[in-house]
Amino acid sequence: MKSFVKHCLRETLTQSQILSSKKLYISFLSRVYSTNLTQLAVIQGTDKWNHHWYTQHYQTHFNHLRKKKLNILEIGVGGYQNPLAGGSSLRMWKYFFPNSTIYGLDINDKNALQERRIKIFQGDQSKENCLREIFNKIGSLDIVIDDGSHVNEHVIISFKTLFPLINAGGIYAVEDTEHSYSASFGGDNENLNNPATMMNFFKSLTDGLNHEDLKFFKPGYEPSYFDKNVLSIHFYHNLIIVHKGMERPGASPELGRG
Repeated sequence: MKSFVKHCLRETLTQSQILSSKKLYISFLSRVYSTNLTQLAVIQGTDKWNHHWYTQHYQTHFNHLRKKKLNILEIGVGGYQNPLAGGSSLRMWKYFFPNSTIYGLDINDKNALQERRIKIFQGDQSKENCLREIFNKIGSLDIVIDDGSHVNEHVIISFKTLFPLINAGGIYAVEDTEHSYSASFGGDNENLNNPATMMNFFKSLTDGLNHEDLKFFKPGYEPSYFDKNVLSIHFYHNLIIVHKGMERPGASPELGRG
């Protein structure tokens, strides 16, 4: 019956009408499953589920923020050089965060994928000035997801630039950390203590979680910015999630504007 209905639709509708109907159907399903990131990932066709398995972790870390009014930036729109391809995860975030504005950054021109509550910048995540310029245009950041070049140096530059700019209580995520071991991405699978890799950079921040104790056991120790502002670091398979907060122990500031 289902195949018969599809056949009838193909016979009676133009290609443009079919595409428009499909878009409406996907939008409808996305609203129905707007609270479930895994379902949204499947509906929108993003590889954050079924290829990678990130949405279960994002659900845990983002669920309490879902109704907040946030500015969310994802580095990497997808679709490579094709200006009409990509944007599936941006749309996923749009439905999951119904009151937020979703921003994308890509090295390629993806302006054609913009829609209501989705704005896309073209730029290079490895350029600090570019990242700061984008931040100034947005005005405030609450969540950053790095799904960009995956080049180790680029990932570290982006974090060092943007993490200090996100609001206290904000969250910074880095995807596809398997490239920490890929030489073609500036990784290293021989020296697993190489400080130039993204995994070792983030591992180096873990001691800072105990910086109050370091000061006690190591007189004269001066906490870094990251020591003072990284509230927690969560390592998952190919995914790192960092929460920003200024005081430990105690509650971090409430994020969001409504």
